[in-house]
Amino acid sequence: MPKIKDILQKKSQSETWSTGPSQSVFQAIELMAFKEIGALTVINDQGHLVGIVSERDYARKVILLGKSSKQIPVSEIMTKEVITVGPDSGIEECMTLMTERRFRHLPVLLESELVGMISVGDLVKAIISEQDFKIEQLERYVRGG
Repeated sequence: MPKIKDILQKKSQSETWSTGPSQSVFQAIELMAFKEIGALTVINDQGHLVGIVSERDYARKVILLGKSSKQIPVSEIMTKEVITVGPDSGIEECMTLMTERRFRHLPVLLESELVGMISVGDLVKAIISEQDFKIEQLERYVRGG
């Protein structure tokens, strides 16, 4: 089974988009909309990962509470206890982690440096691709090729 580093290599957009904790939620949502992504890593002035903010955070912690996204800093709604994985983590391990913990985006760190972010969609795509490959190999075997 492929590793997370294999997914990151195949992703058409390898750049990970980030925001700062003092940026407004509006600015973060605007960036997500522009880049067509569902979450941003939150990086402090020292370059360290300090959180993750998603469309779900916005919906639950701003919209539903009737707050103004232009006045609230990202730090107020971001998830601070970020679960991360390394590039050598297994796809199934990550899928289990994301399913059990009920989140859709997972930052990838290499020695505390952010090297990418994967989504549940990335994992599903990788699993399907691997299954298609196995099916093709089995079909060749059965046909005697």
